[in-house]
Amino acid sequence: MSRVLSVCLLALSACWAAPAWAQPAADKAVLDARDALRSNDRNRLTTLREQALRQQHPLASWVDYWELGTRLKDAQQPELDAFYARWPGSYVEDRLRNDWLLVLGQRRDWDNFRREHPRFRMADDREVDCYALLVRHLDGQNVTEAAASAWLAQRRDDDGCTLMARTLAEAGRFGPEQVWPVVRLAVENNRPRAALAAAAMLGAPVERRLRDALDNPAQWLARHPRSAVQERDGEAALAALLRLANTDPEAAAGLAAEWEERLVPSQSAYAWAGIGRQAALKLAPTAAAAYNRAWAHVRSEHRMDWPAETLVWGARAALRAERGPDWALLLRQVQAMRPAEQADPAWVYWKARALQATAAKGEKGDATRAEAQRQLQALAGPHSFYGLLALEDLGGRFAPPPAPAPVSDAERNAARATPGLQRALQLIELGLRSEGVREWNFTLRDLEGDRALLAAAQQACAREVWDRCINTSERTRSEIDLGQRYPTPFRADVTAQAQAAGLDAATIYGLVRQESRFITDARSGVGASGLMQLMPATARWTAKKLGLDYKPTMINDRDVNLRLGTAYLKLLTDDFNGAQPLAIAGYNAGPGRPRRWREGPVLETAAWVENIPFNETRDYVKKVLANAVHYAAVLGEPGTSLKARLGATVGPRPPQAAAPNKDLP
Repeated sequence: MSRVLSVCLLALSACWAAPAWAQPAADKAVLDARDALRSNDRNRLTTLREQALRQQHPLASWVDYWELGTRLKDAQQPELDAFYARWPGSYVEDRLRNDWLLVLGQRRDWDNFRREHPRFRMADDREVDCYALLVRHLDGQNVTEAAASAWLAQRRDDDGCTLMARTLAEAGRFGPEQVWPVVRLAVENNRPRAALAAAAMLGAPVERRLRDALDNPAQWLARHPRSAVQERDGEAALAALLRLANTDPEAAAGLAAEWEERLVPSQSAYAWAGIGRQAALKLAPTAAAAYNRAWAHVRSEHRMDWPAETLVWGARAALRAERGPDWALLLRQVQAMRPAEQADPAWVYWKARALQATAAKGEKGDATRAEAQRQLQALAGPHSFYGLLALEDLGGRFAPPPAPAPVSDAERNAARATPGLQRALQLIELGLRSEGVREWNFTLRDLEGDRALLAAAQQACAREVWDRCINTSERTRSEIDLGQRYPTPFRADVTAQAQAAGLDAATIYGLVRQESRFITDARSGVGASGLMQLMPATARWTAKKLGLDYKPTMINDRDVNLRLGTAYLKLLTDDFNGAQPLAIAGYNAGPGRPRRWREGPVLETAAWVENIPFNETRDYVKKVLANAVHYAAVLGEPGTSLKARLGATVGPRPPQAAAPNKDLP
């Protein structure tokens, strides 16, 4: 593996170049530094930092970053300024600035925060955003609206957003209008402590009332006086209903029916929508009815405050309503979404379908049908699950786009000469994949145009860094290199294993691309390993089924992993009577879940996929199936139709079908 690099370290005003034989000792020092960081050996890390700087190693910036990061809480601004000067424009400069801004916020050092924040390029840290809004407030600016949005978007109880909210509340900028939406959302997301902390900003009596309501919501709602209630009591009742809906939507619905006339219309609407959301997540048949009851209380759709997830799940519930899709409800849900959600291909597609279904007969419905056709035409294309569905709805089929011109020598050399890309590849080759991926992605920000992206992707492909190859190629807009986006490593082996299992190679490639991006030693946070991301127990069970002499250390062996994963997918496919969406969902979430998810009404398969209650699995099934369509074209296989892979419908297992294989892990 070549380690020939030529990297100009700007701060050191020197270019470093070394033959492959000169690298191992220097690279080992970088790995030793990473180990010193993990073991918190600061003295060792300091020594290795000095060594890396002295040797002008191309990864010295990372060792410098690790060393300063270990003592950042005690650092002073001049040390940071010196670091920035050593590594201007690099990933580590901007990431350390992110870390430093958090420290400055914790120190309440607003002078240095004001100086640093405009230079933060990635601007991707929500807590830093909250500190910045607080500083603007301290400088006399009116940030109430932006601050309320940032606080509502807070996903954890961080210091920055909490301090910002508390400060604006004390200044009289945050009142009930800003606080109650945060309380509601925190309760819906099962974060009662965050809800109580927000309510405390309205005073101790409000917090106590809310605490009583959340401690035992059913009891609180049952014992509360049935006379008309004040709005503050209504908010406590709403919180109690939302809290109860998290565990028992049916019980919450019963109590909501008793309370709905005592709440103001917006509270009743929110309560029923929240109940509908929880019922939809449980695939309960009553979900659509709860949403329709919510709409009965809506007085102004322009002032709706339902969370994005509540609106999205209402659209999904409409697709599995008890008597068939409730297209009118789906339209209302989509039209109430924020622009970003409405632009999602899923809701462009289903809105178009709803317009087709609800259009009046004859000439009166022509304009509606034309609008649906226009939306499908705008969506149709090869780049998403719903784009492919729209294309096929319009009578088209996926065809590979014309190949772009090959990357020229000049373009290739420009990519090779980009220091950030070179550092990223060296980090990945050293096993520091997380650091390498971050360095690579940051560097892509400054590449201009499709040709530069194609050249960078080609560089990663040539080094068999398939995840960077794929992800970089996917960024191009007009020049599409299908071979880069859908590469076929290990082609002979994948094809052989697919044939042995009785599956098509396109499906195996589509799954591997989504599972591991062809990283043979990939390991997930839950312990799945290898090319096909097998869990240890699944690998062991499948090996036994195949009669393979298997040891746990073999799980990352490429050939073994591929054989076991392909065999397991075949067993799933057979258990689901050939239904690819169910088998793919089972591969990701375990076979027991899609068995449960198929119960209920018979659904168009795309509607069933959209209602998968796990975000990861829903996205996974869509991407694996869309990948398979592309791979069929790349491999020259027949069957490039997405609808053929989906099948027409999903419903309960037919009575005449064989019993499910309960032994499948």
